[in-house]
Amino acid sequence: MTIPRIYNPDSLENKTKCELGQDNLKYLKQVIRLKQGDKVNIFDGFGHEFEAVIKNFSPKTVLLELGKTIPQAGKEILITLAQAIPKAGKMDTIVKSAAELGTDIIIPFDAARSVSRISCEKSSLKIKRWQKIAGEAARCCHSSHIAKVSEVLSFADMLASASGNALRLIFWEEESQKTVKDILTNESVATTKNFFVVVGPEGGFSRDEVSMAKERGFISVSLGKQILKVETAAVAIISIIQYEKGIFGNRFQEVKK
Repeated sequence: MTIPRIYNPDSLENKTKCELGQDNLKYLKQVIRLKQGDKVNIFDGFGHEFEAVIKNFSPKTVLLELGKTIPQAGKEILITLAQAIPKAGKMDTIVKSAAELGTDIIIPFDAARSVSRISCEKSSLKIKRWQKIAGEAARCCHSSHIAKVSEVLSFADMLASASGNALRLIFWEEESQKTVKDILTNESVATTKNFFVVVGPEGGFSRDEVSMAKERGFISVSLGKQILKVETAAVAIISIIQYEKGIFGNRFQEVKK
């Protein structure tokens, strides 16, 4: 039987034991019917993963004893996806796919042409939901890192959140001079490790928004002649970056010992 893989939100660094809450208690005991002495793998989203043994079930918790560290592949690059909030449940799909593809930070934001707006009361619930989706994506694709979903930002605050050393790209369907391939294959970004990409809503960005982004050091790029749906565009962009610079660029990456 495949050893179950469990997420723990607290850091496991330098720990020998771990106590899991009721959600994992129900899953381990009632859903997959594990018993005392059975083995699981546990990861914390901070790059730590361990073999573990179930020591005890109590009415509200599961006690694990941590064993050997499970080596993890080193992260080649840092990707931040700033995504304008799309219609309906499309953001769920974008978060899931982006997390599976190794995105580190996901920033939902409001753009001028965003159809959907999230009220302050619902914002925290949405973020909690998206963070849970990111955690489940990491568990399923055997990543020890979980994408962090930030609070919903305004367009201006989103631009300001980009770090100074990041390659900042804003994807605009009206851009006719530069494609993402032109940028990523340029020798000037050969050693770049930090990528901040901005994807618009269904209606795209306004010229004023693109101008504002350029003033903040962003480069306007396109995916070429093909116009993609918003939920497809984010996946395509992250896949291209990972192919050129990250996890898909070197099939035989070394694993840290």
